[in-house]
Amino acid sequence: MTQVVIAAVVVAVAVVLGRVLQARRPVAAPTQPVGAVPSQLDRADFEPATPWAVVVFSSASCHTCADVVRKARVLESAEVAVIDVEYSAAKELHRKYSIDAVPVLAVADRNGVVRAGFAGPVSATDLWAAVAEARSPGALPSDRHCAPHDG
Repeated sequence: MTQVVIAAVVVAVAVVLGRVLQARRPVAAPTQPVGAVPSQLDRADFEPATPWAVVVFSSASCHTCADVVRKARVLESAEVAVIDVEYSAAKELHRKYSIDAVPVLAVADRNGVVRAGFAGPVSATDLWAAVAEARSPGALPSDRHCAPHDG
């Protein structure tokens, strides 16, 4: 009988000690999405009113942003507007769309639905393929992966 009481006390002490140690362990901060691409844009926020808009959220101090804007500019046409939303000039748009890291690029149709997007650097090939696929679904071979926006 004494052995059962001793075993119960040892188990109780172990449980209490385990809970105390777990409570003292620091909790990891929750993972937050960083650089998320918006799934919808209000096209009234962006001029001109072309059928397609390639919107680049950028910062003047970001060299990667300048590279993404440069690659996007090649896409400008009567059908595609390329809009650079530079942070210091358009802080309110960065806040509105919850842009917390740059560059973020969104390819939006005339209704503002984001059809493709990239957070961070992007190759010219991937960017141009994403815009081609958004404008004409199925235009690319099926083995081509061009980062459609998941929403």
